Amino acid sequence: MKTIGLFYGSETGNTEHVASMIAAEFGNGNVELHNIADADPQSLLSYDNIILGAPTWGFGELQSDWENFLPGFDELDLSGRTIAFFGLGDQVNYADVFLDAMGTIYEKVKERGGQTIGSWSVEGYDFAASTAVVDGNFVGLAIDVDNQDDMTPDRVTHWVSNISNSFQ
Repeated sequence: MKTIGLFYGSETGNTEHVASMIAAEFGNGNVELHNIADADPQSLLSYDNIILGAPTWGFGELQSDWENFLPGFDELDLSGRTIAFFGLGDQVNYADVFLDAMGTIYEKVKERGGQTIGSWSVEGYDFAASTAVVDGNFVGLAIDVDNQDDMTPDRVTHWVSNISNSFQ
């Protein structure tokens, strides 16, 4: 398997923690972690296999580092790259915008030609709306550390198992 570039934004440390869990699940140094606060969007082009992780802030907003990073996608051609997503959100207090940041990033990747993988079932979640739901599933791994943190390790393990064969 080629090295996976995992790019995440994190202010509270929750998204960084989940990114580290994902990297550990892949094992053997197969994942290189990049905090987008210290990265350039062009650095995505160093990888054929990419994972993007983002928390949703407030009422469906991108975290500040993602607000700065995402416009740089307009210069990228992501065709030929395989891209998976994970998002963090609060399905109880922000039920109408649960994981919307992941949905926003997913749309930008699709616009730029990336091949997306890693959809995740909406079963087991209780939310009202999300732009991260396409064809009845989340576009990537859905994590709620505020209300279902005990489920995070099993979800990460299952999701990595599901996507690992899609990364060549």
